Amino acid sequence: MELSEEDLRLINALQISPRLSWSDAAQVLGVHATTLAARWDRLRDAGAAWTTSHLTGDPKNMCLAMVDVDCDMDLRPEVTAALAELPEVITVEEAASNRDLTLTVITQDLEQFSTKLLPRLKEIRGLTKYQTALCTRIHISGYAWRLNVLTKGEQQALRALAGPETNHPAGPDASATPLPESHLALIPFLARDGRATAAEIARALGRNPATVQRQLGRVLASRMLSFRCEVAQQFSGYPVTIQWFANVPPGRHEAAAIESRAIRNVRFAASTTGRTNFTIIMWLRSLAEVLEMELTVQQRIPGIELVESVVMLNTAKRVGWMLNPDSTATGKVVAPYAELLPDGT
Repeated sequence: MELSEEDLRLINALQISPRLSWSDAAQVLGVHATTLAARWDRLRDAGAAWTTSHLTGDPKNMCLAMVDVDCDMDLRPEVTAALAELPEVITVEEAASNRDLTLTVITQDLEQFSTKLLPRLKEIRGLTKYQTALCTRIHISGYAWRLNVLTKGEQQALRALAGPETNHPAGPDASATPLPESHLALIPFLARDGRATAAEIARALGRNPATVQRQLGRVLASRMLSFRCEVAQQFSGYPVTIQWFANVPPGRHEAAAIESRAIRNVRFAASTTGRTNFTIIMWLRSLAEVLEMELTVQQRIPGIELVESVVMLNTAKRVGWMLNPDSTATGKVVAPYAELLPDGT
C-alpha cells in the first residue's frame, strides 16, 4: 500500500497528540471526524501506523539498558525470535557491524536486570555473547520524532488540544508518579492501543466505567508511560536507521542534548555507561546522508567524538510491538506488564 498525503497528515497529528479526539482532529485537519476515524482504522489494520504507550525507561525510576548481542550466524533467526518474546526486551534490531543484534531493555531496577533478565539471555541457544551499556539519562525519545507534513499553525493548534499524556522532553526535574497496583492493569491495554478508552478497558476488566475513567486519568498524568503514534518505517520517507556511539566531554551532555533536539532526524539520544558515554539514533532518507549527518553532529556539538556508526538492517520489535520484515506491525505486543492482561483479551 501507499500512504496518501491525508494519511501522513493524520499520522502527524497523532504524533503530536496520540489520544486526540476525532472531533478535535477534524477542526484542525479540515476533514470530517468519521472520515478520520475510518482512515485511522484502515492504517491500523494494515499495520502501517499504530498508537501505543510504554514505560518511559527514565533512569530515575527504572533501568534502561542497551545490549549488544552476538550469536551463531546459523541460529540468528531463532535467537532474534527468542529475544523478542522477552517482555523486558522492548526493541530488537539486526545490526550491520560489530554486533549481530542490538536490544533495548527496560526493567524495574538494576537488580532485576542482573538477576532475572541476564540469566534468561544465557539460556537462549545460539546466543554467544552480550555487552551492556546502561542509560544514565534519556535526552530524546521516539515520541518526539515527527513527519512534519503539517503547517506550523496546525502543529501549534494540535499542541494546544493535547491532553495530559502528551510527552515532554525528559529533564532533570521530570519524575513519574507511582501508581497503585489496581491502576497497573490498565497499562497492557494502553500498550496495545494508545487510544484505548476507559469504556473499552472497563468492559475488558469487568470494572465500573466511572472507576476506570478516574484510574485512566491518573495513569495518563503519572508520567510513568510514554505515548506515541508510530509509523511503519518504509512509509515514513526515512527507511535507514543509524546509531552513533560517541564520547562527549564531561559537563557537556546537556548542551549536546539541546543541539541534538535541533536535528529533526534524531529519534533517540541518551547518556550512557560503557565504552562510550553518548548515543544518538537517527532515521535517514538514504545511506548517502550518513556522512552529511556526521558532519552536522560534529558542527553542532563541539568536542564530540563519533567513535562508531552502526546501520540497522532490520527491526524485529519496536517498543513492544512485533514487526513484519517490511516494518509493518503484526498486531502482537510483548511488553512489560503484559502478564497483567486477563485471559482471553
